[in-house]
Amino acid sequence: MTATDTLPPNSFRNGPDQRGRFGIFGGRFVAETLMPLILSVERAYEEAKADPDFQATIDRYARDYVGRPSPLFEAERLTAHVRETAPTGKGARIFFKRDELNHTGAHKINNCLGQVLLAHRMGKTRIIAETGAGQHGVATATVCALFGLPCTVFMGATDVERQKPNVFRMKLLGAEIVPVTSGRGTLKDAMNEALRDWVTNVDNTFYVIGTAAGPHPYPAMVRDFQSVIGREARAQILEREGRLPDTIMACIGGGSNAIGLFHPFLDDQDVEIIGVEAAGRGLETSDHAASLAGGAPGVLHGNRTFLLQDEDGQIAEGHSISAGLDYPGIGPEHAWLHTTGRVTYQNATDREALDMFALLSRLEGIIPALEPAHALARAVDKAAQLPQSALLLLNLCGRGDKDIFSVAAHLGVDIDPPGH
Repeated sequence: MTATDTLPPNSFRNGPDQRGRFGIFGGRFVAETLMPLILSVERAYEEAKADPDFQATIDRYARDYVGRPSPLFEAERLTAHVRETAPTGKGARIFFKRDELNHTGAHKINNCLGQVLLAHRMGKTRIIAETGAGQHGVATATVCALFGLPCTVFMGATDVERQKPNVFRMKLLGAEIVPVTSGRGTLKDAMNEALRDWVTNVDNTFYVIGTAAGPHPYPAMVRDFQSVIGREARAQILEREGRLPDTIMACIGGGSNAIGLFHPFLDDQDVEIIGVEAAGRGLETSDHAASLAGGAPGVLHGNRTFLLQDEDGQIAEGHSISAGLDYPGIGPEHAWLHTTGRVTYQNATDREALDMFALLSRLEGIIPALEPAHALARAVDKAAQLPQSALLLLNLCGRGDKDIFSVAAHLGVDIDPPGH
């Protein structure tokens, strides 16, 4: 966690303010019954941040259980592939921050570890979570198993079907899975049901939100727990290359892995920062999840941010081949960074993500999750525009084990065993 009270007034790392706002975004828009609980979470988190023992405990589990620090890897064959088609003298060196090598296979456990330890500190005896791609659900169930806490995970029925490996993992870890059939049965709907459960069980339950969204203090709290990604990456690239990267990139759904990478670099004005949303079947269709490119400010799940909406202001359904990117909104800090211009937000389609899923597997022996495969599509393009002396760093936030059945179905490949 990084304190912001000693940063200069013009620092991009300042915020949110006391009301939980990043400019006009963020805040707390929740039912009256939830407000006392939200305030208690805020108080507990502020106390925990000031407690060296709390941070020492996180650091110990991050090292001994999660496996941090995650490695920094130079993708030499991918770089060579880019240079084959790039203009003469172009083709930046591409590096991966390999957070897919964390225990559970993604960045999500960084945040789950911190929040479950906070819940334990608050005396909460039941944990709930929402999940889309299943990685947050797996990470929450994992940490709950570690500390002997009951865990209930709300998951859209659509995602239950397309993320079967993670559903099995959560059940194996002892979590109760609650399929959500409302809406399209995806991440937004799972978060709705988790909030309803929390209102009903305020006394003993802690809601572990998986992305950098929700009512204050969650966006800042998730960011702080995930900022270990950027702090490590910054130190690793400085040690290895003696300078900061020219460009850093990450995929964006709600945006927890991205803000975790971006935050420690925000005040480094020479570092270009790019987030990549899910363009689904194309921005010209309604089947995408690019809330910055195709949305407008509104309120959802306790905070004001950019959202996909219809002409009547009703929340539209997001679409992505990736279960982790089809949320119809984005974290409020990303909305603020977009409006200030500090971060550039691009997008990639389902087809581009599938292509990158296959390309990275074959070139580097790394099967990426569909989420970072979106960012990889734009990273390859960006690297081809930069000189060969430039450094491009991408957060490889999840591995693709969870997506193999979904990808096989999209490619028309039958991977069921004979006689299945």
